[in-house]
Amino acid sequence: MINLLLYLSLFLIWTMLFYHAFLMVGGYFHSLKYKQFEKGLLKEVEDLPTVSILIPAHNEEVVIENTLKSMIRLNYPKDKLEVIVINDNSSDRTGVIVEEYARQFSFIQVVNTKPPNAGKGKSGALNQGLKRSTGEIIAVYDADNMPEPDAIYYLALGLQKDEKAGAIVGKFRVVNANKNVLTRLINIETLTFQWLAQAGRWFWFKMTTIPGTNFAIRRSILEKLNGWDEKALSEDTELSMRVYDLGYYIRFFPSAITWEQEPENLRVWWRQRTRWARGNLYVIFKYLFKLHKLKNKKVFIDLFYFLFTYLLFFGGVLLSHAIFVVNLFYDLELKIGVVSYVLLIVGFLLFVTEVCLALSLEKKQLTMKNFLTVLFMYFTYSQLWIFLVVYSSILEIKRLVFKQEVKWYKTKRFQQAS
Repeated sequence: MINLLLYLSLFLIWTMLFYHAFLMVGGYFHSLKYKQFEKGLLKEVEDLPTVSILIPAHNEEVVIENTLKSMIRLNYPKDKLEVIVINDNSSDRTGVIVEEYARQFSFIQVVNTKPPNAGKGKSGALNQGLKRSTGEIIAVYDADNMPEPDAIYYLALGLQKDEKAGAIVGKFRVVNANKNVLTRLINIETLTFQWLAQAGRWFWFKMTTIPGTNFAIRRSILEKLNGWDEKALSEDTELSMRVYDLGYYIRFFPSAITWEQEPENLRVWWRQRTRWARGNLYVIFKYLFKLHKLKNKKVFIDLFYFLFTYLLFFGGVLLSHAIFVVNLFYDLELKIGVVSYVLLIVGFLLFVTEVCLALSLEKKQLTMKNFLTVLFMYFTYSQLWIFLVVYSSILEIKRLVFKQEVKWYKTKRFQQAS
């Protein structure tokens, strides 16, 4: 029985490893092709669409000014641009700072939310901002983001020239990547996720998950979908499923770049990632038993990926780890013997190869320091995700069983240089 369980766990692990290798190959090919799409955008530029940028902000005084300065620097006609900051029941100087900028720049507006419909999460704030907006295209940035000057231009033009795209997603980079070991690990994780999962899925399946920031979506789609799901902790993933179901695809376009801040200590990271994991589990439970009702069966690809990742893959890793630890103290008479160690070593090498390939697609990222960090990452940061998913699963099951209200955790910000 133990041998059967070990074989099962190895099968689950290697299925995911092969799938990730497949996606990484797609990500590499997309890195060679997306510049062609960019060149096509710049030919015969038509009249640009109006764009509304929504920035949900709850107690963001530490970072909001840098974000607003980035909005001012955007290379987009200001008469076709409105920046709407949703000051979501802040108790700090967020509102004061935004009001000062709104007085100086006519394209910047403030929406001040009040209880009881305030401070409950990002989805609610975005829905409030959507009501105030007028743009044909809605873009979203988190309050810690500093998009590069051409980011909105690429996102808006990309949607205008691709009628099949319901939304378009840019790339995000970590502004505080060199702050400490944790931020370096997050930077590597971020780059790998984007080139492997985002670019890879786009290349092979024409699918990409809307992130929480640096994306644009057609206003008509949001109105048809009645905005964001206010029960979802991962409102971006949940919205992606509904966009797919309308028959659109979501394009990954790395030319549109924003810089964002990441957690600088483990406590903030844990709380943020727990929210993400719980949000993805919410999406799994919401759509898994509704699959037969979905018009676009392509949604199953993403749904199965989330299901496999959070329930099967992590379950396989946890099971293999448990068997390995128990076998150290008690002979389980495992028949696989040396083969299991060979598979573990090859799996580790495959992980390192995939991550290094992703880093090679970004300038000055495939360095010796980052290579050593990747080796360290496999045995520490990656393993920590196992405990996080187990913890998040327990919380989400409790929420479902006891019908608890969803509580949205806002990620703590850290002071950054202008």
